[in-house]
Amino acid sequence: QVHLVESGGGLVQPGGSLRLSCLVSGSIFRQYTMAWYRRAPGKQREYVAGETHYDYTNYVDSVKGRFTVSRDNTKNTFYLQMNNVKPEDTAVYYCNALREGNEYWGQGTQVTVSS
Repeated sequence: QVHLVESGGGLVQPGGSLRLSCLVSGSIFRQYTMAWYRRAPGKQREYVAGETHYDYTNYVDSVKGRFTVSRDNTKNTFYLQMNNVKPEDTAVYYCNALREGNEYWGQGTQVTVSS
C-alpha cells in the first residue's frame, strides 16, 4: 500500500507564496507520475499541475507562470511551489500518484488565500 501525506498548507495573503509537500511511502517513488489537484468550496475537484516520471510537467492555465511542481527522488517528496497566490486559489489541495493504472491520493491540505 502506498501512502501520500501532504503538508505545507495554511493561510496566506494575496500575492504571497506557499510550498506544499507530498511525502510518498515506498521505494519506487521515481516511477510515479505525480500530480496536484484541488477542490474549492462548492466546486468539483480539478487538476492543477503534474510531473511524469520522465520529468515532463503540465499546468492548468490558471496557474501557469505562478505555480511550479518539482520532485526530490532522494526524499520521496513531490512539491508545489505557489507564488503570487490569488483568492481563487483557496481550496483543499490533494496529492496524486499514478503508476501502471494504480492511483493513490493523500488526505489533502487546506490553502486559504485571504487578507
